[in-house]
Amino acid sequence: MPSSTNAMRRARPAGVPGPLQMFFQGFLKHPVMVGSIIPSSDRLIRKMLAPVDWANCKLFVEYGPGVGTFCRPILDRMAPDATLIAIDTNPDFIRYLDHTITDSRFVAVEGSAADVERIIAEHGHESADYILSGLPFSTLPDGVGPAIAAATHRALRKDGAFLVYQFSPKVRDFIAAHFTRIDHDMEWWNVPPAQLYWAHKD
Repeated sequence: MPSSTNAMRRARPAGVPGPLQMFFQGFLKHPVMVGSIIPSSDRLIRKMLAPVDWANCKLFVEYGPGVGTFCRPILDRMAPDATLIAIDTNPDFIRYLDHTITDSRFVAVEGSAADVERIIAEHGHESADYILSGLPFSTLPDGVGPAIAAATHRALRKDGAFLVYQFSPKVRDFIAAHFTRIDHDMEWWNVPPAQLYWAHKD
């Protein structure tokens, strides 16, 4: 497993805000697309990623990476020949990630999670092993949540998994339409407490 030095970080260029300031600005500009005003806790990250079979993960996709709160822990755990594709509709977050993460296994893409199949194909992959999302499904525009859930199921390989952390249990309605085996847990040491789901593609 690569060490934490593999998730290389660049010194921020002049004028590029710090991660907390960047996250807060993103929330103010796009509150419907950002699930929380505070990045996820370390405990939530560890619990969310614990079931991942890193030895057999070649492509990991994240929806709504924000300032990279999950990106760096994922890169720390990934194999040297694996790839992380982070998809976000906010160009400010994409520019920030490009400025601050230099790991060659990392690709930041400005776009919609509903287009995940096209995005992974454009980067030379047939399917994803794992897809992670912190997008606030219940507040997305009408039709977007169901479209993302359906596209995610199609984009995952057999035995792959959709990892979802949310602050509303309503997200289960979106994923249950496509995934029959869903594990659930809570992480109370987070602001706010988070619902955790692992939806498996059988």
